[in-house]
Amino acid sequence: MINDFLDFIKIERGYSENTIKSYSRDLKQFNKFAGKIEIEKTNRELIQRYLAYLSDKGYSVPSIEHKLACLKSFFHYLQREGKIQKDPTDDFRLPKKAKRLPKALSISETIKLIAAPREKNYISLRDAALLELLYASGMRASEAAVLNIDDINLAVSFVKCFGKGAKERIVPINKTALSTIKIYLEQGRPQFPRQDASALFLDKNGKRLTRQGIWLIIKKYVKSTGVRGKTSPHTLRHSFATHLLEKGADLRSVQEMLGHSDIATTQIYTSVSRERLKRMYMKAHPRA
Repeated sequence: MINDFLDFIKIERGYSENTIKSYSRDLKQFNKFAGKIEIEKTNRELIQRYLAYLSDKGYSVPSIEHKLACLKSFFHYLQREGKIQKDPTDDFRLPKKAKRLPKALSISETIKLIAAPREKNYISLRDAALLELLYASGMRASEAAVLNIDDINLAVSFVKCFGKGAKERIVPINKTALSTIKIYLEQGRPQFPRQDASALFLDKNGKRLTRQGIWLIIKKYVKSTGVRGKTSPHTLRHSFATHLLEKGADLRSVQEMLGHSDIATTQIYTSVSRERLKRMYMKAHPRA
């Protein structure tokens, strides 16, 4: 479960290697403290005893808060994935911190990245369809990994997405992405070894492409195009939302397409747009 969580924050959240190593150390430390207690039986009392143990060991308050934040992220992830019924850290509170603004690519950087698969072999056709779809729909890597062919409606240009908590949403697809997906389905996918008849995206062995596999594909094209570092599948999701708002899309529509249950989560993208607008103003205005 720890490894699954670390994969999640690396691929879906785009956390740095240093952060991932830190979380790994903290979770292994808690795992050692908990001993043979089953994850489902982890409760508030155990968390309290662990925090007291850290204090007795001489850890500073900021260090303990950092370890608690790690545990909260971990158990929140497990609950959302349906692996535990109750989050034992739910009523532990942390000092409020300013939300990190999501990092989005510029429009030119995004187009450069998604246009990177230029070869005409079946692997490149898959990669082109995958990148176009991620940017066209704003879906998470985990959502793209579970897509079936039947989830793409070519006739009306929509994709059926299954998000957190298995919530279903319908997202439109642009003409460029639709055309690229059609080419992949007609010319690319039939060349893969046929092991999974339903999966939209396949790996080289014909099995369903995993979240990790999607991350590696994006990493490959980030390197080949020279697009600035730390670009992940989630960066394309951030770019999708930011570019829509910059071009005049309303917040509610973007919220629905992203699958956010709370519009406050979507509102952070308006801050990104304002920051970019401010930089443009300061650069261009004669009196700035």
